[in-house]
Amino acid sequence: MLSATVNTLRPHFSSTFLSPHPTLTVPLHPPLPKRSPKPISATLTPPSNPQQQQLYQPFRPPPSTPIPSKFSSLDADRRLEILANRLGLWYEYAPLIPSLLREGFSPSSIEESTGISGVEQNRLVVAAQVRDSLLQSITDPELASSFDTGGAELLYEIRLLSAQQRAAAARFIVENRLDAKGAQDLARALKDFPRRRGDKGWERFDYTLPGDCLSFMYYRQSREHKNPSEQRTAALEQALKAAETEKARSRVLEELEGTSEGKGEKEGDRDSAARVLVVRLRLGEVAEASSVVVLPVCRAEEREQEVLAAPWKCRSEGEFGVVVAEKGWERWVVLPAWEPVMELGKGGVAVAFRDARVLPWKANRWYKEEPILVVADRGRKEVAADDGFYLVAGGGDGGDLKVERGLALKEMGVEDSLGTVVLVVRPPREETDDQLADEDWE
Repeated sequence: MLSATVNTLRPHFSSTFLSPHPTLTVPLHPPLPKRSPKPISATLTPPSNPQQQQLYQPFRPPPSTPIPSKFSSLDADRRLEILANRLGLWYEYAPLIPSLLREGFSPSSIEESTGISGVEQNRLVVAAQVRDSLLQSITDPELASSFDTGGAELLYEIRLLSAQQRAAAARFIVENRLDAKGAQDLARALKDFPRRRGDKGWERFDYTLPGDCLSFMYYRQSREHKNPSEQRTAALEQALKAAETEKARSRVLEELEGTSEGKGEKEGDRDSAARVLVVRLRLGEVAEASSVVVLPVCRAEEREQEVLAAPWKCRSEGEFGVVVAEKGWERWVVLPAWEPVMELGKGGVAVAFRDARVLPWKANRWYKEEPILVVADRGRKEVAADDGFYLVAGGGDGGDLKVERGLALKEMGVEDSLGTVVLVVRPPREETDDQLADEDWE
């Protein structure tokens, strides 16, 4: 059946395309060294030249951001000392950072004097702003106090949510004792859920509940894996654990028990089904991927000849993993090493179509007319599965490339194709609602 459109797949690596290299794993937030209280003498640096670009631009709150009354009368040296020795709770000394920046200190000079890196400075200030917004939107003081110790990392992750979403997410984080990674997944699930309208099972999850949003994210990820597989079962178990409503739990249980296939589907849904994953590439996803795949790209209008002429394999060599193809080629695409493409072996190719109407699906409610990449395996040319998708040349005179169902090809007497379609990739799109708005801090 057609699996739900997905944004993220568990990255896997295929040595046919690009060999991974050892990477240094660094804790996201390394513990700060303990410092004994000591006086600090700091030199005030003049404001930076506006024409000079800075490598790091810290978060700069409005000038009206208040300093706690107990710190308001302190000079710069004393404020630096408080930061260096972490005197107080994190949200109490966090406002001292923007006050120092407004007086001409740079993030690097603050780091030199206090040991707090520029990244950590930004995290502290933003988390303090999030905490302030929580205090204004919730009536339970104990909830906010749950973040008094080590809460900066958690609150920072929910910074892009609206004030209402932050309150619900904060409560879920505390009740379920999520760590920073869990809080990050929760925030992404809340932001992503409205965009998934139309995906299979979406209507069974409640968008107002953080647990249901997180459950749907795991449920959707489970459909990226083979059935049955340990990865799929593990993702469904996570979805079941996170779900808050009975409707969401029952949907996940149906998937776990294998009773969801063919149940409650309309005729149009069955007509649009196929065992091909449809992926929306996220902005920056390639840069974040731990391993990637490099594929030659053909244009649909170049017809069959270009698919046959595209390189069949490429390899990485040398200390820097330079990609070397068996022959020259003009167009290439780099994709995260998702499971469908990592299983390609040699012969993988991506075909660029001008819009998604080329796909032979009757129900196209879930996509707009937009360009797509169809990834095909040229090593599997036989038209074997009735519900499979295959890359073929259109028309008897070798017209533009197109995608056809296996059953339709068999009815026409076609036994071999140019390749079996394994993945459809939709382009990334700019999401303006991911940006912080002024009202988010209210």
